[in-house]
Amino acid sequence: MNETVTNWAGNITYAAKELHRPRSLAALRALVADSDRVRVLGSGHSFNRIAEPGTEGVLLSLAALPPEVEVDTAARTVRVGGGVRYAELARRVHGHGLALPNMASLPHISVAGSVATGTHGSGVLNGPLSAPVREVELVTADGSVVTIGRDEERFGGAVTSLGALGVVTALTLDLEPAYEVEQHVFTELPFRGMDAGTFETVMATGHSVSLFTDWREPGFRQVWLKRRTDQPLPAFPWAVPAAEKMHPVPGMPAVNCTEQFGTPGPWHQRLPHFRAEFTPSSGTELQSEYLMPRGHAVEMLHALDAIREAVAPVLQTCEVRTVAGDDQWLSPSHGRDTVAVHFTWVADTPAVLPVVRRVEEALAPFGARPHWGKVFTVAASVLGGLYPRMADFRALARELDPRGTFANAFVREVLAGD
Repeated sequence: MNETVTNWAGNITYAAKELHRPRSLAALRALVADSDRVRVLGSGHSFNRIAEPGTEGVLLSLAALPPEVEVDTAARTVRVGGGVRYAELARRVHGHGLALPNMASLPHISVAGSVATGTHGSGVLNGPLSAPVREVELVTADGSVVTIGRDEERFGGAVTSLGALGVVTALTLDLEPAYEVEQHVFTELPFRGMDAGTFETVMATGHSVSLFTDWREPGFRQVWLKRRTDQPLPAFPWAVPAAEKMHPVPGMPAVNCTEQFGTPGPWHQRLPHFRAEFTPSSGTELQSEYLMPRGHAVEMLHALDAIREAVAPVLQTCEVRTVAGDDQWLSPSHGRDTVAVHFTWVADTPAVLPVVRRVEEALAPFGARPHWGKVFTVAASVLGGLYPRMADFRALARELDPRGTFANAFVREVLAGD
């Protein structure tokens, strides 16, 4: 491959025989049918080698495909092409007076890549970004187009699929009427003395609630509460309102962040933490995330507090969120209401990896599932035990991709067995 391609953070340089950017579905189908190994590069916002095809494989970008966004206002659905990012999807959907139920903190990421890796937003009643998906369209290894709908048993493995089943060329999502959101930021929320009931109450005060800490001291430095204006405005007695606009990473300018101080605005301009028209940072970071049953939230916080002297020196910020359970077989929130703890590390892999291992040891008793697109060291044998439907997913991969066209080293390790 003559062109050097890296992920967004720059910590991964992809190895591939060829890079292709097909401009039509027909060209994509022909390319896949003629290739022995294929992996799809989304928006590059993964921090491991999940997208890498290897030196004998094809790296496929969907960025040159027509950016399809087909809204059906009567059915309240949207069909979105595999290369479209959330910022563009949201603008188009909002223009029809409709909305997604939730968004991730970054609107810059691709829709298909996000749901394939189990990415999520926040909220005790909000599932991951895969939750609104009702249909997935795949190009399989022989170039065929396969559509799998929510009414099929295998749908449970088809959306959060790690790119192991085929090239996702389109998704159909459920929508709802457009709504407005206010964002309120608070500072200095202690967690020592917090019990499980208080944690649940805090996290349920808004449509979406995020807690931020740098682990240099006990407690949360910031709370970001996003309230739908069609819902009651709750009291928040546990922390004080921020006096100035905040950025999740201490010391970073807040100009790139979405509006705060309770100023109402369209859903897609408040649910993300960062504004679509700005790049939120330079990408000089690494990220890890772990998702656990929500009932372990307070125990999890204390386990991390016990190792904060190891965590803090390589940490930019840590975010705690909640996710409602879902039915996708490889979703990190599969089958359980979830608490998620996200780490934004400094861009220093040798310094970060030993700390990642410390974090994983601390969280292992709580059944922590790593985010598929982040930095983690959890062994494939352990991952298999964390997903009750892993065997079903392996069978689905064999059915749709019997030659392993889409199984790179990352996927082969996951699918190798317990």
